Amino acid sequence: MDKLKLIIKREFLAKVKNKSFIVMTILSPLLMVGLVLLIVFLNQQNSEQVRTVAFVDESDLLAPVFTDTNSIKYLNLSALGIKEARKQTEGNYYGILYIPKNDSLKNLSKGIQFYSEDTPSLSLLSDIENKLEKKIRNLKIEQLNFDVDKIKATETSVTIATENFAGEKSSKIGSVLRMVAGGGFGYLIFMFIIIYGTSVMRSVIEEKTSRIIEVIISSVKPFQLMLGKILGNAFAGILQFIIWAVSAGILLTIITYVFGIETTSSGTAIGQMNPEVMQQMQASSVSELQVALQEIKNLPIFTMFFSFIIYFIGGYLIYSSIYAAIGAAVDSETDTQQFMLPVMLPLIIAIYVGFSVIENPHGPIALAFSLFPLTSPIVMLMRIPFGVPWWQIIISMLLLIGTFILIVWFAAKIYRVGILMYGKKPTYKELYKWLKY
Repeated sequence: MDKLKLIIKREFLAKVKNKSFIVMTILSPLLMVGLVLLIVFLNQQNSEQVRTVAFVDESDLLAPVFTDTNSIKYLNLSALGIKEARKQTEGNYYGILYIPKNDSLKNLSKGIQFYSEDTPSLSLLSDIENKLEKKIRNLKIEQLNFDVDKIKATETSVTIATENFAGEKSSKIGSVLRMVAGGGFGYLIFMFIIIYGTSVMRSVIEEKTSRIIEVIISSVKPFQLMLGKILGNAFAGILQFIIWAVSAGILLTIITYVFGIETTSSGTAIGQMNPEVMQQMQASSVSELQVALQEIKNLPIFTMFFSFIIYFIGGYLIYSSIYAAIGAAVDSETDTQQFMLPVMLPLIIAIYVGFSVIENPHGPIALAFSLFPLTSPIVMLMRIPFGVPWWQIIISMLLLIGTFILIVWFAAKIYRVGILMYGKKPTYKELYKWLKY
């Protein structure tokens, strides 16, 4: 046990004192915060950009729909005609919309064109199309001598409330929160396994190629050395993730407070809004916030965090043991490529299945892959926010622990033989032979 502690300490200090580890620990939070600020800045720039769109309405029926917004200003050039308007518009405005004269309302929607120097924005075109569709529809209704206002009064919005048989209510916001929580935990485990599993493999290859391993193995059992490397790298990785999370949170808080980054969902400054609209938005925001807080309370938070710890440790130990065995079996990192696909395949499948879990978290596919040990650390964590019976979680964890013990035992056998093998690329057949030694 004392030797194992020494190995863990050595691996931990070697990883933490590495220059690349220190640089990435410092730079990663800065890069993440910088990326968030860049996205916010670009969104603000896009929302503040005002486009001027000219239009020529030869029908004299659709001009009233073109009212200015915070991002689009409309200019009526119908009096000039389309030829003269195009000359005046080119190079001066974002584009020009042409509505030709038609004999009847039936053909009013035909022949409408938008001229611009560059490809127009899809959102702008969709906005114009929606305005024209509503206006033409109302004109057709009026032509049939129907009351447009009465017809509008019949339009109804339906929101279906959901509740399970136990009396627990949910909403669309709750589904999004469950999706984000499950996906976040699953993706975190995926990234941790990839980054620090390969770190264990590189550490083994480095010591093997430098022949230091021959000295170490004379005083330490191969299993202790492998387990020490796995745990040492795991502790270093956990420390790095904690530093990233804390520093990124502090930086975002400071920058948000100092620069006062505060925008609405539409990117409009609050002070420029109509008071009635602002009150409606505030009431809507408060209502949505209350629903979100209630949905967070309804999440199985204790089960999620407890399961995250178990699956985090179990998933990392399984895959890092495989990575350590691969590192011991080869002489260089380039030789690992033939073994990487079988290792990566379950992780890729788990991420893919995770997306289907969102649509059907209790289906047979989700259940099967949440019990299969090589995919359960990711898939089960994506299912838990949607509610999973305890017996399924217990079975999944027992299978995970049993598989971990079995894989560590197999990996230790390969590690024990491969760590002193040089000059020959092993095949799957030879690895199978090593398991019998």
